[in-house]
Amino acid sequence: MSAELLSRITTDPNICHGQPVVRGLRYPVEHVLEWLASGMTHEEILADYPDLEREDLLACLAYAVQLSQLRGFYPLAQ
Repeated sequence: MSAELLSRITTDPNICHGQPVVRGLRYPVEHVLEWLASGMTHEEILADYPDLEREDLLACLAYAVQLSQLRGFYPLAQ
């Protein structure tokens, strides 16, 4: 995983309550992942949010991969 790609994900206690966001733009990684999971294409997201870049979407996916590799898994609420 590219450190350069992951460097696009930032945290700042003054932005979105410290949630991981894309380049400090107030787009929480969680929202981007929800858009992707809902079936939105990269092109649709980029058209709706022109200040995002393709690499930002890839960075969110890379961040999700990093989280999935953490030890300790919890069952999802049903």
